[in-house]
Amino acid sequence: MKSVLVIDDNPDIRENTAEILDLAGYKIFTAENGKRGVDLVLKEKPDVIICDIMMPELDGYGVLHLLRKNPETSNIPFIFLTAKTERREFRKGMEMGADDYITKPFEDIELLNAIEVRLKKVEILDHKYAASPQGVNQFIKDIKDSGLMKQLADQYNIQSYSKKQTLYQEGKRPRYLYYLVKGKVKGFKTHEDGKEYITDLFSEGDFMGYPSLIEDKNYDDSALVLEDAEIMQIPREDFLQMVYGDINIATKFIRIITQNVKDKEERLLNLAYSSLRKRVAKALVDIQNKFNPREEGKPIEISREDIAHYVGTATESLIRTLSDFKAEKLIEIKEGKIIISGLERLKNLLY
Repeated sequence: MKSVLVIDDNPDIRENTAEILDLAGYKIFTAENGKRGVDLVLKEKPDVIICDIMMPELDGYGVLHLLRKNPETSNIPFIFLTAKTERREFRKGMEMGADDYITKPFEDIELLNAIEVRLKKVEILDHKYAASPQGVNQFIKDIKDSGLMKQLADQYNIQSYSKKQTLYQEGKRPRYLYYLVKGKVKGFKTHEDGKEYITDLFSEGDFMGYPSLIEDKNYDDSALVLEDAEIMQIPREDFLQMVYGDINIATKFIRIITQNVKDKEERLLNLAYSSLRKRVAKALVDIQNKFNPREEGKPIEISREDIAHYVGTATESLIRTLSDFKAEKLIEIKEGKIIISGLERLKNLLY
C-alpha cells in the first residue's frame, strides 16, 4: 500500500484531504505544521508528500528545502497545496524542486490524479531501460502513458504547424524543447552546394531539439514539418530545470542522445560503404518502422525527394532502384505511394 503524508495547519483541510486519500486506498499520515511534517517524513518515508505553503513554525518552502537537502528524502514526490495562485509563487516552488502544485479549493479527482501521476513517474525512473532504440521508445511511451505529458500539456500550449513550416533552423539558438503530439517532422542539413541531407525523422510521441538544449549550443540541423502537426513547446529554462533538477531524468535523456549519436554514426557508415540498393532498402525499413510501426501494408507517406535526401542520392537514382524493388516484389506502388511487401527481405538484402 502506498503512503501519503498530508502537512497542513488547517485541521478541516488536513482531515478532509486525509479522508479522500484514505477512501482511495492510501495509507495516510498527517502533520499540523512543517516541523512535525519533517519529523514524520524521516520516520515513515512516505511515497508522496502533500504540503501547504503558509504554516507556522516552518512553512512549506522550508519543508521542501530540508527534504531536498537530505539524500534519504530528496526523491520523494512533493506536491504543494495552497490558496496562492500567483505565477511567481508557482515558479518559486517548482524551481526549489516541487513536483506539482494544487490550488485550494480543489476537486477530489484533481488531487488523486496528481498523486497517481507522481507515483507513475517514480516507477518510470526506477525502471531499467535498455540503452537501445527499443529502450528509448519504451521510456517515451511510459512517459506518455503515465500522464506526465498530459500534465505538461495542461501547463504549456500546443501549437498548430502547417505542412512545410519551419520549426527551427540550423545555426540558431534553441528556445524550446519540442514534443510532437501529432504529425510528422524531418530534421535536415543543407550543404554548401545546396544539397539536402535528412538527419532525423520524427513522428507522434517524439521529443525534438533536446541535444542542442542540453549541450548549450546552436542547432546543428533544421526541422521542417512534413504534414500538418500539433507540437508542444516547453521553454528552454523549464526543460533544463526539469533535467538538471532530477539526475534520473538527466541520465535517461543522456542515454537517448547517446543512442541517437550511435544511430547516426551507423547511418553514415551505411551511406559510405553500402551499395545504393542496400541504402535504399535500409531507408525504406527505417521509414516504415518510424511512421508505420506494426502497420504492415500501410503506404509510406513521404515524398520520393525526401527518401532520396534520407538515402543521400539523386531522386532519379532512387526512382530506378524503387523500380527494381517493385519488379522483385519487395514493394508495391499504388496511386504513387510505396507499400512495402517484403520487409524482412529488405532488411536482409545481400547486395
